[in-house]
Amino acid sequence: MKFRPLHDRVVVKRIESETKTAGGIIIPETAAEKPQQGEVIAVGPGARGDDNEIVALDVKKGDRVLFGKWSGTEVKIDGEDLLIMKESDIMGVLVS
Repeated sequence: MKFRPLHDRVVVKRIESETKTAGGIIIPETAAEKPQQGEVIAVGPGARGDDNEIVALDVKKGDRVLFGKWSGTEVKIDGEDLLIMKESDIMGVLVS
């Protein structure tokens, strides 16, 4: 199934964090925090500005982004856990 977000919404797939610390200690899943990094899967067309023109989003499909711990709404599409959030919930794009 294809999913296209509306307006200034973005679909993000969390990037799983390491389950082991630098010292080699394994972190159980129940104690691990939710990752705050993700990959943009889909973006909406943009929000309407004051002049009623559509303002395109700064993020694009494939970008790795940082977002807040409690940002977005968790959904399951085709058995895959995803987040839908507004672009303003994204703090930045990771550049390598």
